[in-house]
Amino acid sequence: MYDVVTFGEAMIRLSSPEYRRLENATKLDVEVGGGEYNVAVGCAHLGLKTAWVSRLVDNWTGWIIQNKGREHGVDMSNIVWVDFDGVGLERNGFYHMEVGVGPRASAVTYDRGHSAISNIQPGMVDWKAVFDGSKWFHVSGITPALSDGAAGATLEALKAASEAGVMTSFDLNFRSKLWSAEKAQETIAQYIPHVKVLIGNEEDFEKTLGLKAEGTSDDYRALDPESYKGVAIRAVETYPNVEYVGTTLRVAKTGLLNDWRTLLYDGSEFYLSRIYENLEMVDRVGGGDNFSAGIISGLLEGKSLQEVVDFAGAYSALAHTFPGDVNWATRSEAEAAMKGGAARIRR
Repeated sequence: MYDVVTFGEAMIRLSSPEYRRLENATKLDVEVGGGEYNVAVGCAHLGLKTAWVSRLVDNWTGWIIQNKGREHGVDMSNIVWVDFDGVGLERNGFYHMEVGVGPRASAVTYDRGHSAISNIQPGMVDWKAVFDGSKWFHVSGITPALSDGAAGATLEALKAASEAGVMTSFDLNFRSKLWSAEKAQETIAQYIPHVKVLIGNEEDFEKTLGLKAEGTSDDYRALDPESYKGVAIRAVETYPNVEYVGTTLRVAKTGLLNDWRTLLYDGSEFYLSRIYENLEMVDRVGGGDNFSAGIISGLLEGKSLQEVVDFAGAYSALAHTFPGDVNWATRSEAEAAMKGGAARIRR
């Protein structure tokens, strides 16, 4: 039925323009964002038939999320809707964003307590119907961190995808504001046997799987892929069902200037994209999600693994050049960037 299915939370994003603090903003930009939602949109923009599954309250915030997903070409028909109770005992989440500049880092605060998706339970989604004829399922560590019910539904979805013969990817995506490393490791250990493509950076692997990269600093600033290779090798050795391990490598020089590179491991060889040095960013949120979208697209299309990581690197690098979580880059722009295309104006 679908090329790609994703499952998770989307939130209303309120960001302060002109690099202002939220406290001194006189207006806020309204966007929609969320890890798995971003992946679904990225895949849809690349021409894949994509569906996003979630649970939303039936009010204006839910309608914005639904309508924006439709605008991007994502099938939103598998949402589990909840009646609005009039007082917000169950709600759709928000997050607030300050885009940093210079030595000031970007900052995110969440307002997602009592969200509809956090109250999801196993059995609420007909996964057998969703996966009938589908090719790929993607979810991340953000979703099970929301609640025990969401954790149970994530496991239910991964098991159903495996039983249906659907390719599965899991972005470890550790969020310290949502759960502890101990809780993450206990929960995610149940998921990995059902995962074929494992995605995450050094911090994600250490906090969620207990696999620490040698030689990394406490703030995980190193771009050196050698520090990550040992983690990828140990992940595949520990979980033989995992066929690919992917990561993004970032050096944050300033709030708006990063070096960026991506890596893919197939259990025997490592494949690296070019380094996007001094990548000038408009917004860093969604970079990793669009790496996932690029990996999914490339593997589904049967590209060589070097082409897959090159394209995913370019597509995710371009995601940083747009405000908001969503990547508006075209396939042709990503293909030009992966070949080192010039940034001269097009007339």
